[in-house]
Amino acid sequence: MEEEKELSKCNNCRIVRDVVEELIGIVEAAKSMGEFRGTQKKESQMLQRRLRQCLPLLEELRDLDAQIPEDCISCLHRLKRAFVLAKKLLKTCHAGSKIYLVLETDAMLSRFNSVYDKLNHAMDGFPYKEIGISEEVKEQVELMCMQLKRAKPRMDNQDMELTTDMMTVLSTDTDRISECEAIKRLANKLSLNTLEELRVETIVIRKLVKERRGQNAEGTEKIINLLDKFKRFAGIEQANVLDDPAPCNRTLQKCASITIPFEFLCPITLEMMRDPVIVATGQTYERASIQQWLDSDHQTCPKTGLHLTHTALAPNVALHNLILQWCETNNYQLPKKDPPPPPKITRADKVITLIQNLSSSQLQIQRKAVTKIRMISRESPESRVLIADNGGIPPLVQLLSYPDSKIQEHAVTALLNLSIDDKIKKQVSKENPIPAIIEILQNGTIGAEENSAAALFSLSMIDENKTLIGASNGIPPLINLLTEGTIRGKKDAATALFNLTLSHPNKVRAIEGGAIKPLLKMLENERLDMVDEALSVLLLLAAHPDGRKELGQLSFIETLVKFMRQGTPKNKECATAVLLKLCLNNSNLLLAALQYGVYEHVVDISQNGTKRGQKKAAAIFQLMNKGDRFLSRT
Repeated sequence: MEEEKELSKCNNCRIVRDVVEELIGIVEAAKSMGEFRGTQKKESQMLQRRLRQCLPLLEELRDLDAQIPEDCISCLHRLKRAFVLAKKLLKTCHAGSKIYLVLETDAMLSRFNSVYDKLNHAMDGFPYKEIGISEEVKEQVELMCMQLKRAKPRMDNQDMELTTDMMTVLSTDTDRISECEAIKRLANKLSLNTLEELRVETIVIRKLVKERRGQNAEGTEKIINLLDKFKRFAGIEQANVLDDPAPCNRTLQKCASITIPFEFLCPITLEMMRDPVIVATGQTYERASIQQWLDSDHQTCPKTGLHLTHTALAPNVALHNLILQWCETNNYQLPKKDPPPPPKITRADKVITLIQNLSSSQLQIQRKAVTKIRMISRESPESRVLIADNGGIPPLVQLLSYPDSKIQEHAVTALLNLSIDDKIKKQVSKENPIPAIIEILQNGTIGAEENSAAALFSLSMIDENKTLIGASNGIPPLINLLTEGTIRGKKDAATALFNLTLSHPNKVRAIEGGAIKPLLKMLENERLDMVDEALSVLLLLAAHPDGRKELGQLSFIETLVKFMRQGTPKNKECATAVLLKLCLNNSNLLLAALQYGVYEHVVDISQNGTKRGQKKAAAIFQLMNKGDRFLSRT
């Protein structure tokens, strides 16, 4: 159980680091957005500021080396979901359809409110103190959350005026003069006057229509009608639009000075119909578009929303002939039918392609593939199974020996992520990756060394691998990482050594390799915050006579007593366990501990310590009571 907890802690630290980097990337992307549309501009700028206010917290989290509690990880995942929604919302307000933003003002305000609620929920109960976040940052984030709770997105005066004009244009009761005045005001306020402005708006709307795929047909129809009114008001001519090589909506395609009749356009795609058909409600659509709508289990007319009494499609021969005549008269070439869309690529297909690319002869393709496999391998258990079941493990193991440091790092990290799953761990072990992982541990980049140590820890959960890692000379490079590595590297090395030294032969290898000295130094360095990890490994090494001999120094006994006096509950438990192990084989060390004042601390731990700590303290009392020389102290 303890080994599994240590592995979980290592993985959690990596998850936190990756999630925080993603969150910072989202904030930076939001900061880099240019000017927002006129509608919802104030709300967009405010949300942008709120995201920036989270940066100090994220930067502190990124730099933390302490173990991160699960509730903090849950908060970060909720925060990521809120940030993704916020980024999508800001992107819509930055580059979305101007007509859509006005027409859907209420929906947009609801989306802002939803993002604010999710940001608040994500930060609710965030364990600032437990993970060492500074008081200044904590106060800043709490102030932001308070402001978010008070924030109530409202429609400002400009947005209200735009919405009123939009309703005037859409109303069937509005007279022609009032409609024209409203269109003119809207065109000026939304900057939809010039050919270029309308071309860009058309591209955005066309993308919106395709994304909706027939959903919200009434709203889509309103947007299309409004766009058509703006175009007619602007008096667009074909020559100016066709000169632009960028794809443009065919509602803007015109011959020299003639507009394509609106009734020739399919209400779903806004493209000129080649095969118009009539549905049960009497409305006309392009056959392929309406068939796709019906194949998606819709039973209503996209334009009217009325229920279709049948799904038969009748060719609109009269309209088809009119379209052909119009094209001939105006020397207009009817667009060719688009080829059928390629079959949708499934997630499994993408993973299989990436696995195949791991064996590519082109370095850049290999790098890209192994980087993506690494990212996918940490997403979920299902993703890891997908990689393993489709043959991803053998090429990853082969890449461990590839002469490219980044590929090695990504490969060993992907294998580490895959080995979280017990079944996949066995599959990884069958490919004999351990010698190559040890080689990376000795000669790889800093990140590769850290992840190699963590991979050895994960694989050593299988008993046979403990023996193999020790016999393959895997312990010396772990000791070297323990001595010279980064804080993260030291923690990875310590957890790996803990698991490996459960094996008796590996205890000897660790002691002979000089593991005890750097472990003792870790106890002295408070900045590392690795007392529990170091004492846990020392406890295992103290089970060997050579380990007890090296640890049986008065200075170490004094250090143990210090942790029993002023350490955390876990520190006290571990220190008590090590002291008991040493004193069981050398009563003189117990006498030395008593001289350092251990008695009162043993009493305290036996009453207030952890369950394991209480048992160890009780065992020390039994040792004290065995000899007459201790009776006077009990």
